[in-house]
Amino acid sequence: MQSLFQILMLVLDVVWFFIIAHVIMSWLINFQVLNLRQPLVAQLWDGLNRILEPLYRTIRRVLPPMSGIDFAPLVALIGVYALRIILANNAGFFF
Repeated sequence: MQSLFQILMLVLDVVWFFIIAHVIMSWLINFQVLNLRQPLVAQLWDGLNRILEPLYRTIRRVLPPMSGIDFAPLVALIGVYALRIILANNAGFFF
């Protein structure tokens, strides 16, 4: 059961990394540091969007519109961190 706990924590770490990479990449694209006409950048951006958009879409349905500011990644990061805390506090059930 310990391996199940470690796998769940690994999955949450990977999701955390993807969200952070998506946020940083969106900033770099908006400030024109990265160009979406470059094939590698476009593929990375498309891949991250395909992975994270279903998660963001469900969060955006619940959140009210915030005049152009997207808080879905922030809520997703808080959710991932909350799940890590819940798993860590209940780690005794996995051992």
